[in-house]
Amino acid sequence: MKIKAVLTLLSFSLSYISFAQKAPLAKITDPYFKLIRPEFKGDVAYETVAFVEQYWRIAGNTGFNETVYRIAEKLETAGYVLEEKAKAADRFTYRIETRTMDRPTWEPVSASLKIVGSEEFLLSSETNRNMTYLNSSSTPAEGVTAEVVFLRNKEELQTTDLRGKIIFAEGSYRTYEKGISEGGAIGTLTYDNPEYLQPEKNATSIQFRGLRYNPEHPAWAVAMSFEAKEKLKSALEKGNVEVQVKIQTKIYDSEELTVVANIKGSELPLESLVLSAHIQEPGANDNATGVGTQLEMAMLSAKLMREKKLDLKRTLTFLWGDEIISTRRYIEEKEKREAEIKWGISLDMVGENTDLTGGTFLIEKMPDPSAIWTRGEDKHSEWGGKPLNLEDMKPHYLNDYIIDVFEAQGEHANWVVKTNPFEGGSDHTPFLQADIPGLLLWHFTDQFYHTDNDRLDKVSQKTMQNVGTAAMVSAFTLLNADAKTAEKMLEMLTAEAMNRLSIERRLSKQTIAAGGSAEDQQKILDGWLDYYQKTLDTVQDLVPSGDEKTLTRIKLAKEQLPK
Repeated sequence: MKIKAVLTLLSFSLSYISFAQKAPLAKITDPYFKLIRPEFKGDVAYETVAFVEQYWRIAGNTGFNETVYRIAEKLETAGYVLEEKAKAADRFTYRIETRTMDRPTWEPVSASLKIVGSEEFLLSSETNRNMTYLNSSSTPAEGVTAEVVFLRNKEELQTTDLRGKIIFAEGSYRTYEKGISEGGAIGTLTYDNPEYLQPEKNATSIQFRGLRYNPEHPAWAVAMSFEAKEKLKSALEKGNVEVQVKIQTKIYDSEELTVVANIKGSELPLESLVLSAHIQEPGANDNATGVGTQLEMAMLSAKLMREKKLDLKRTLTFLWGDEIISTRRYIEEKEKREAEIKWGISLDMVGENTDLTGGTFLIEKMPDPSAIWTRGEDKHSEWGGKPLNLEDMKPHYLNDYIIDVFEAQGEHANWVVKTNPFEGGSDHTPFLQADIPGLLLWHFTDQFYHTDNDRLDKVSQKTMQNVGTAAMVSAFTLLNADAKTAEKMLEMLTAEAMNRLSIERRLSKQTIAAGGSAEDQQKILDGWLDYYQKTLDTVQDLVPSGDEKTLTRIKLAKEQLPK
């Protein structure tokens, strides 16, 4: 495109927006929707969340391992066979991978914090199970009692006598940890809840925190709620304050477990789609909902195939483990899997009752130009993302394809589906780092994110039903994709490309009219055009290499885009 093209009227936009609304892929996806919608109830997902969210979970501890065993038990009831017992004809198999951990695991047992002289607890683990920092050591059984010293900044570490006292600070533990290792303090109380948690409204919420494990110098720390922090500050304004802290934790050697379940493809078993959900983190939405939704997907997939209502040409893999770590390892350990991974989809925080948690369901896209130039209706979540560069782009049909399928379910169920530019931080990142198309299904903003108020009452079975249904349709369509799928994918992508380019031209025109640089706007338009030209090329991976009809269709589709 030439710079002057930025200033032209959007002559092609209306026709292609109309074309996009015809949803070419519906002819391929509708039969799967009709199959899955009556079957995916969300009941297995919800029951699984209720089981998993009882536990405070990190790799190797009781809650994590009990979740693994629960998944395995349910897979067996659905017809999956343990790999070591499987026969060549068995298409549903699973395994539990066991690895020695390079450090002990940890779990909280009990904790309490009380101002000496008060009958009430400032905090108790019975109601604030995130109050104890991950990797904290135990206090003596009778607890410790000491004076509290309020530090307003890290400089006061050098000027305050901390020996035998307990540090209280607003901010990160790491800012003040030298007060223990060098200053002689016996423990730390911190408050560090971000504003998106609405701490003054959710005054009892505590976002979980962690210490670095150091067996040579064991330490403990307590994370505080807004309410507890304010009460302690108020008491300190009246004079010296002593508190009693009791903490009991378990730190012990363990093994890391990962569950891998496979449905072997009937025609192209060496090509696979991987769905991943991490077990660790102590919440219900994060990420017991991912665990439960994916388990129901695995069980229902097997059921539909046993009943001869479905077959899958390519292999479908379900992965449950430690976030990012298990997924990256599965990708890298090629000797432990037969199939090459073609697509990866991560389920993380997928079951929210948004009336209670806030935010919305999001599809976090693979890196596209919206992660470089975030404007118009595109916006980052409160998680945030750093601007990317053109060399970071991952052109692929997976972005628009998944959005298309999920929006179809959204329209059917009156369910809000939105997107955000790439931000990273979950199980989709290892796929992208390995140049495998991968994206994230999640919710944000969640006012209870990582807090001890992320419990079952914030979970929606209906949301898990919607996510699970759309995710299964997305997976089945790709796993059974053929030349017809590629043809309809190209139609959809051409429409979406035209629509996006028209939007970007309108935004650029407005920017230039307001005094912006035409040269800069040209870079944006060129970036989007290049992205979609390369995206159209990726449709080749749906058909055998060298399929001439598909190659011709790709060429024609690329020629429709404005130069």
